Amino acid sequence: MLKKLTIVLIVVSVLFFIDQYIKMIFVNGFEFSGECISLVLVYNKGVAFSMFSSLAEYLKYIQLSILFAILLYLLSNPNIFGSYYIAISLIFSGGLSNIYDRFIHEGVVDYVYWHCGFDFAIFNLADVLIDIAIVLIVVQHWINNKQKAT
Repeated sequence: MLKKLTIVLIVVSVLFFIDQYIKMIFVNGFEFSGECISLVLVYNKGVAFSMFSSLAEYLKYIQLSILFAILLYLLSNPNIFGSYYIAISLIFSGGLSNIYDRFIHEGVVDYVYWHCGFDFAIFNLADVLIDIAIVLIVVQHWINNKQKAT
C-alpha cells in the first residue's frame, strides 16, 4: 500500500507541475490558430461547458470539498484505492491543478479549442487527465466484473 501511495504522490506532483507549466505558457501570451485546433487562453469561471459559472466564487470550495470527500472515502476503503490508484492519481492531478487555477486566476486556465466541423468546449490537460481516469475506472470495473462472472 505504501508503494502505491508513493506512486500516487509522485504522479500527482509531476502532472500538477506539467499542467501548471503549460498553463503559464498561455497566461504569458502564447497563442496559435489552426484549421481545426486553436490554442488560446480562456479563463473558465464555471465547470464543463462553463456550466455553473454563476457559482464562480464558490466553485473552488465546492470542488475542494469534493476532492476531500473522495480522499476520506478512499481512506475508509483502502481496497478501492489499491485497485484504482493510477486513475485516482490522474483525478487528483487534474482536480488539484484546476482548483489551484481558481484560487490564483479566479477561473480555470483553458487553452485547447477544437473547431473542426463543430465547436467544442475549450479544455486543458487537467481536464484530459480526469477524462482518462474516468475511462480507466469504467474499463477496469467492467473487466473486474467480467472476471468475477466467469
